[in-house]
Amino acid sequence: MESVGDAETAVDRLAALYAGAIQSLQTALTRYLDGGAAPDHAERLQFRYPELRITYHPSGPIPRFSRATAKFQSPGTYATTVTQPAHFQPYLLEQLTPLIRDYGATLEVGLSAQEIPYPYVLEPGANLSGSGITPRDLATYFPVPLLSVVGDEIADGLWVAPAEEPKPLALFDAIRVDYSLRRLVHYTGCDWRDVQPWILLTNYHRYVDGFIRHGLEQLASGRDGYERMILPGGVTVSREEAASIDPATLIAASPWHKFQMPAYHLVARGPDGSMQGTTLVNIGVGPSNAKTITDHLAVLRPHCWLMVGHCGGLRQSQTIGDYVLAHGYLRRDRILDELVPPDVPVPALAEVQLALQAAAASVTGETSDDLKRRLRTGTVVTYDDRNWELRFSQERRRINLSRAIGVDMESGTIAAQGYRLRVPYGTLLCVSDKPLHGEIKLPGAANAFYERAVAEHLLIGLSALDILRADRNGLHSRKLRSFDEPPFR
Repeated sequence: MESVGDAETAVDRLAALYAGAIQSLQTALTRYLDGGAAPDHAERLQFRYPELRITYHPSGPIPRFSRATAKFQSPGTYATTVTQPAHFQPYLLEQLTPLIRDYGATLEVGLSAQEIPYPYVLEPGANLSGSGITPRDLATYFPVPLLSVVGDEIADGLWVAPAEEPKPLALFDAIRVDYSLRRLVHYTGCDWRDVQPWILLTNYHRYVDGFIRHGLEQLASGRDGYERMILPGGVTVSREEAASIDPATLIAASPWHKFQMPAYHLVARGPDGSMQGTTLVNIGVGPSNAKTITDHLAVLRPHCWLMVGHCGGLRQSQTIGDYVLAHGYLRRDRILDELVPPDVPVPALAEVQLALQAAAASVTGETSDDLKRRLRTGTVVTYDDRNWELRFSQERRRINLSRAIGVDMESGTIAAQGYRLRVPYGTLLCVSDKPLHGEIKLPGAANAFYERAVAEHLLIGLSALDILRADRNGLHSRKLRSFDEPPFR
């Protein structure tokens, strides 16, 4: 390992080591596919992720800081492997700088023992079938993805490092991050580099239509910071093109239907060059999709994800088109029961709750009393069974005990994943039917509701993100941190 004196030098060195490892692996792979020699043991030692190691041995009491991240819980040596350090440079500097400044920690950088799997350096769409070389041949000479070394043990509090080994520096190591980066491309149809740090998740395609219209308007307005909009399949619209493009034509041009959870990115940057845009992902229906996409989005360390979708209203006083601001979840999704047991509270985050309520007041223009009649705060039930009504006799007492006011299939999962993976979360749902009161989605009424409600609902979500951007540091709550939390966010 090589000692480095500051965060900038450390990240630059990580980037150089990573670039060298990737180049060595790609060169050997190309040579072998062209009929040349396979890499020997000495060459294969170059195909490794860089490692970042930080040591903190205080001479007195550990300083106390109120911030939620970039802090040490105890003295010692901490380490993690790093992938794509050039892309993650702002995040790495944001975490490292306070650790050096406030604690006097020292840094080391070098190659790790963790190999880079060869599929992670192939260009998208690369076809190896024409070479005549089989996957078994490649696995003989090149590192391959091994599920045995990919996991969330650190995030889930299951990692127990041997006494002589460094403690975890981050929630996710390089091999876990690379696994998710490839999965994001597969599910969303977009380059993972385009994902923005402020994320809206929805369960209905009509929100996509509204998001594209909003994005084109922002680009055409000439407002500073907005650069382009990116749709599934790599369809891109620049600021110059935005004013002349019809949203319906743009949606039709994107092959979104080829992807399970298509993503749409409104790319924007702050005055300092930092990513400040918004990504919308249509995750579809169900807790399985909700867990899948958030498992992978989490490695990008977004600042926040919000669920804006539809729910069934459970109270007689609610009206179709009303809003439900979740402050608690009755989790009947079952998909995370082993990781975050249902008896573990998933708290509401005050900063997110206040932002959503303020955004609703701003967008609707309604007075406090009028807004209270349309926006109700309470518990949301999240089921894994779309036909839960068929067993209402069994579920009735539990719903009553929870005092739930809405029911859906994703919100509880998304909140629990945010809690588990330390990503701030929130939920604002729109009542689209009232299954317990005979008000169901009939085609004519449903279309009228969608035309009226979706645009307003989406704007509330976007406005809430604008509010949260203004106080990003306050958003990263200590509520999400464990007592033995790794130093990095």
